[in-house]
Amino acid sequence: MSDHPQFEDILYEVRDRAAWVIINRPKLYNAFRAQTIEEMIAAFKLAADDRQVSSVVLTGAGDKAFCTGGDQSAKDGQYDGRGIVGLPIDEFQSIIRDIPKPVIARVNGFAIGGGNVFATLCDMTIAADTAKFGQVGPKVGSVDAGWGTALLARHVGDKRAREIWFLNLQYTAQEAYEMGLVNKVVPAAELDDAVNEWTEILGQRSPTALALAKRSFNADSDNIRGISMLSLNAVKLYYDSEESKEGMRAFMEKRAPDFHKYVK
Repeated sequence: MSDHPQFEDILYEVRDRAAWVIINRPKLYNAFRAQTIEEMIAAFKLAADDRQVSSVVLTGAGDKAFCTGGDQSAKDGQYDGRGIVGLPIDEFQSIIRDIPKPVIARVNGFAIGGGNVFATLCDMTIAADTAKFGQVGPKVGSVDAGWGTALLARHVGDKRAREIWFLNLQYTAQEAYEMGLVNKVVPAAELDDAVNEWTEILGQRSPTALALAKRSFNADSDNIRGISMLSLNAVKLYYDSEESKEGMRAFMEKRAPDFHKYVK
C-alpha cells in the first residue's frame, strides 16, 4: 500500500531502507502527464527528508513498461502543467540527480523516450531481460536535449548515443548492458530480488559517504544542467512549430509524418 494515498498517478512505499516510487499508469504503459511528474517530485522529496531511507527505486507498475515518456493523449499532445514545456520535467530530472541518495532504475519493460531519459539519469539500472530501451524524439517531432543526449553519451559513448537519438531503434536489455546503459540484467522473475539485494547493501552503507560520492560523480557532468535548461527553452519554441506538431498529428493519426513540407 502507498504510505501517501493522496497520490493518484504513482505509488510511494518504503520497504526497509528503500523508498519505491512507482509510476502507476500501466494501461498507458506508464506514460506520464504533468500530474505524474508533480507527484514524483513530491515522492522524491519525501524520500530525501526521510532519514530511514538509504536509496530510492524508480519503476513502473505491471510488467509491460518502466515508462514510455509523455502521455500524448493529454491535452492534444500539449501539457497543461507548470514548467518550461508545460510540465516540470527539468525539476524532476534535477531531483534524481540532487537527492543525496543512490537512485536505482528498476526497468521492468519498455523504457522509451522520456522513460529512457529517466533511466539514464538514475545512478544505477537493473533491467529485466524482457526490457527494451530507446528514444523516439526525432520520429515524433520531439527531443530531450541536455540530460537525454549529453549524459547518455557519457554512459554509452558519443557514437552510440547519436545512433540512439538519430535512428530511434529499440535495444534489448542485453544490448543496453553491453553498451553501458544498464548495470545488470536478470530474468524478469528475479528482478525484485536483484533490486532488493542492492538496496539492502546500500542500507548498510554510510549515508554521508554515499552522498559525498554521488555529489562527486555529479560534479563532473553538472555542466549538462545548463545545456538542459537552454535546450528546454529552445524545445518550447520548437514544440510551437508546425514541424513539431506534424509529428504529433501523425502519431495520433497512425501515419508516417511529413516533416519536410514545414521546413523553411
